[in-house]
Amino acid sequence: MDDMDKYFASNQELWDEWTGIHEKSEFYDLPGFKAGRLALDALERAEVGDVNGKTLLHLQCHFGMSTLSWARLGAIVTGVDFSEKAITLARSIGEELGIPATFVQANIYDLPAVLDAKEAFDIVFTSYGVLYWLPDMPAWAKVVAHFLKPGGVFHVIDSHPFAHVFDDEAQDMLRVRYPYFHAPEPMEWEVVGTYASPESYTEKNIEYGWQHSLGDIVNALTDAGLRIEHLKEYPYASWSMYSALTERRDDGFWWLKEGMGNIPMTYAIRATK
Repeated sequence: MDDMDKYFASNQELWDEWTGIHEKSEFYDLPGFKAGRLALDALERAEVGDVNGKTLLHLQCHFGMSTLSWARLGAIVTGVDFSEKAITLARSIGEELGIPATFVQANIYDLPAVLDAKEAFDIVFTSYGVLYWLPDMPAWAKVVAHFLKPGGVFHVIDSHPFAHVFDDEAQDMLRVRYPYFHAPEPMEWEVVGTYASPESYTEKNIEYGWQHSLGDIVNALTDAGLRIEHLKEYPYASWSMYSALTERRDDGFWWLKEGMGNIPMTYAIRATK
């Protein structure tokens, strides 16, 4: 096993364990989803728009709540994740609720060899906390392009790379702590619990992640043959990125507290093939 395989295997074990915790967490609110709540925020829905009757491939779908939400809105969905436990749970939720969906367990980079692309997709979608787990943006973008129909649309909505440079444990002000630019070797962290349930006990406590600049992401997509239709930046996030420095507002998003100014915390790219 080479180093990259080791990093992927470790992260997969981490997410396998996290899935069981997230299934029961208030953060994900699975009972609310089963009762009819959509697991998509206003930004995701506004960016992607009408999906009724369209085929949609959701990359890094975790246990499928967002994927199944697109299906509730009329999309013909396929969700992909590398965690076996997440995909197993996604399938069981879809079956329980009678929502048609296909779920595939695969590392994103292996997907062209796993998923038949004879019929490519109208939409490829990925959002929130996704690119950090991937080491290679050019290879990722080629997978995206591979699964898009001519004229198809790709959407990525994620935390802004600039926002990642600041200390997430700071109590009084934004301080630069982490690198902005990509390095081949991952950042290695010891984690306690999960982002959705910090108080939970976990046996797998090491994660590996990679930073990517906004230029890395945009250039990877254009080099793969996609056309950037827009790049939007937003001064808020879907979760509290800096727990002591942000507040949740009436729109449901987390902003820096009053008087702290604005930084880009989320971005959205729409690209076409």
